[in-house]
Amino acid sequence: MKLRRYPLAALAAASLLGLAACASSGTADTAKSAAGGSSGGSSQETVIRIPDGGNSGVLALGRKDGSLARALAAVHAKVVWTGTAGAFAPAAQELDANELDVAEGSITSATTALTQSPGFKLFAAVAPDKLGEGILVKNGSPITSVQDLVGKKIAVWHGGTSEYLLLKALQQNNVPVDKVTRVYLQPNQVAPVFASGQVDAWSTWATYSIPAIANTGAHFLVTGGQVDSDNYAVWAVRTAFAQQHPAVVEALYQYLHDNGLKQQQDPAAYINVDTTAGPQAVSPAQKAVELPIDAADGTALPITAADLVRFHAVAQFFADQKITQGFFDVKPYILDINALPGGAG
Repeated sequence: MKLRRYPLAALAAASLLGLAACASSGTADTAKSAAGGSSGGSSQETVIRIPDGGNSGVLALGRKDGSLARALAAVHAKVVWTGTAGAFAPAAQELDANELDVAEGSITSATTALTQSPGFKLFAAVAPDKLGEGILVKNGSPITSVQDLVGKKIAVWHGGTSEYLLLKALQQNNVPVDKVTRVYLQPNQVAPVFASGQVDAWSTWATYSIPAIANTGAHFLVTGGQVDSDNYAVWAVRTAFAQQHPAVVEALYQYLHDNGLKQQQDPAAYINVDTTAGPQAVSPAQKAVELPIDAADGTALPITAADLVRFHAVAQFFADQKITQGFFDVKPYILDINALPGGAG
């Protein structure tokens, strides 16, 4: 049930000068004023600030058909959309700064973010995407195996999904890390760099792999499934919000869980929710790539002890690869959704 996130405008040209600062998504004035948990009208109405998922996904459909509003109204809450969903690192900073209440990311990016912005907890997880994330090369590329990456430039986003997938692939194929060049770029910078041949490969996730495969003539060298990825998608909630409004978190979880199951059964209904034209729209070529990925995706589930073992495997891998300074224990940052009012069941 991973949200698909598409750029809202043409991608800007990017340089290869290293990691650029990632701009935080904008937060509406009404959302900022709602930091205390209520907004206008009834003082009992809780505001929950969530990044806008755009034109596709369960939140997009829930916004359009009113199902999310109804689910939250049952616990006297409503959504304020705070900008466009993107990379998790800036969202984690917003959670920590009380500018956002809920966001989706990956366990790789969450582990890295928690070492710096520990103001949130993880309340749900979705099984790793085996089909939609991995290392892309262009069709016709002489790179046909992971060993062929030796001496090549690979675009990655630091400390998250893309760097994890690359390092997993290298480890699995006994390729020394120092034999490849990691080019650190913001995720939305990479497409033109990759298309122009300034990098030889691109390690990324479904948000970016789908349009690259559909529009750039790219294919996966290896996928997340092929490198035994433990890269769960995770849902994070601001710690103070969860403490103050547990019933709202449980209601949101239940909505995500139920509608993720519906998306598996009918993924086409969750694509191009608002429009089939313009920069937000998924093209027919992209849709053909996306549908099997969405159908194979899991749905939001409570985080179990078995999940935590795999989360810790990611944390240990990042420590071993010097992405983080030592092992980071995410267990204190897990919220047991079953223990909240109503329980997840």
